[in-house]
Amino acid sequence: MTDHAAETPAPVRPPLPRLGVFGLMLGIVLATLDGQIISTALPTVVGDLGGLNHFSWVVTVYLLAMSASTPIWGKLGDLYGRKGAYMSSVVVFLIGSILCGMAQDMTQLIVFRALQGLGAGGLMVGALSVIGVLVAPTERGRVQSIVAMMLPVAFVGGPLLGGFITDYMSWRWTFYVNVPVGAIALLAVARGVNLRTERTRGRIDYLGALLLTVAIMALTLMATWAGGRYSWLSPQIIGLGAVSVLSLAWFVRVERRADEPVTPPRLFRSREFTLAQILSFLTGAVMIAIISYLPQYMQFVQGASSTVSGMLILPMMLGMLVAQLTAGRLMDRGGLERVLPVTGSAVMIVGALVLLMLGTDTPVGLASASTLVMGAGVGILMQSTLLTTMNHADKKDMGAASGTVTLTRTIGGSLGVAVLGAVQASRMSETLARRLGPDAEQRLTGGGEFTPDLLKGMPPAVREGVQAAITSGLRGVVIGAGLLSLVAFVTTWFIRSASSSEPSPTDAPGPGPGPGGKDEAGDARTDHGQNQAAVRTPPSD
Repeated sequence: MTDHAAETPAPVRPPLPRLGVFGLMLGIVLATLDGQIISTALPTVVGDLGGLNHFSWVVTVYLLAMSASTPIWGKLGDLYGRKGAYMSSVVVFLIGSILCGMAQDMTQLIVFRALQGLGAGGLMVGALSVIGVLVAPTERGRVQSIVAMMLPVAFVGGPLLGGFITDYMSWRWTFYVNVPVGAIALLAVARGVNLRTERTRGRIDYLGALLLTVAIMALTLMATWAGGRYSWLSPQIIGLGAVSVLSLAWFVRVERRADEPVTPPRLFRSREFTLAQILSFLTGAVMIAIISYLPQYMQFVQGASSTVSGMLILPMMLGMLVAQLTAGRLMDRGGLERVLPVTGSAVMIVGALVLLMLGTDTPVGLASASTLVMGAGVGILMQSTLLTTMNHADKKDMGAASGTVTLTRTIGGSLGVAVLGAVQASRMSETLARRLGPDAEQRLTGGGEFTPDLLKGMPPAVREGVQAAITSGLRGVVIGAGLLSLVAFVTTWFIRSASSSEPSPTDAPGPGPGPGGKDEAGDARTDHGQNQAAVRTPPSD
């Protein structure tokens, strides 16, 4: 037996296509980085282009377009070739980036951000899809571990890099910087990725994606306009509500009949899976809203530059990173499927209470440190929610499950920024009118050219009024985030612990891959690098 083993040649280990993987990694970094890099530049952008009342839409429309296009890009890759679909998404993203940098007013910027978001939807899903078929199974875990480490680092570095570019170059370069990086990614993938295009039969669920987009857009507009531009009982708001309800109802019907649905309805048969999506939605709303509006406070009230404002919210980002890594390790040990979400949502409530103490006279160091608690809570809940999702999905649905949790988080972020942005704008307007007169907002922001640097040269009364207005607006956002955290806290108590819930579908033998082995590639396509979830899944034979 020993002689036979000695004569058996060792299996040849295919070399890792390093150039191709490098290009794919750059795409993942672009997709992650660009969602946050604009946050610290937005106060300067608004100062140059005007349109403070459209502040939130620069973030909202990007997230909305990205979430709507992600499943379509994934299916295009399955049908017509993953390499081609990925490279096409990079091109769309770069065109959108260039146009964003050339925008001359806020309307143009919002439209071009939507185009950029359409391309961004294919960057992550396309890169992971190609990795799934390009990299050998023995190397796939190592590559996805690298992805798992890159995502939070890019997420943390986004606001800091955006502030640095805004201060020392121009806010337009937060978009232009994508061009050389994207060009390198295209060249690396073109040279380093060699895939045989295998077309499979199937239909893209365009109708489902369209209905979901219409429903989210209607909800977003309703949340933005209700009580401000239009009254709650106005025909416009009632009409938007009706459009949203009808679109969602039609979407559910379409998904039940679609061959390749955007979100397979069977996933929601698990109570824990459904609760995890609700928590993912709430976490995304809190996270994106806080990250979007804190830099404005740091720049206008604390007097920080764009670069420094990115550094001042670094405690929140680092808190998220450490909490995610810690929660992932703890969840892998088992028995904490309920404890960690309860803990994370409770920490988010405490974080909101801490942020409510921010005022116009808060020391800058204390203001920065105050963001840590909220970051830790978001990180715990985000990671535990992801792993709960993966632990309650069949092996064949692992890709769809990871895509669903990302989709709900993105939708939550889009709606959260819109709803809490409307609250912020309303409170700012009221405070400005009370402190500086009824036409103060128009005088200060109507014609643009209202930046943090310009505020420093204004009379003390004007400066104090603006700072009070921005602080009041931020408190409105924080109060809303606190209420959402409270809803999350209540929701977590309905999660059953692993010992009392039904056996995880991943513990049962799942059906094999579909035609053409699509499941293996599909899992890699939509798994966003959080491979800790696989620890709970028994290894295949």
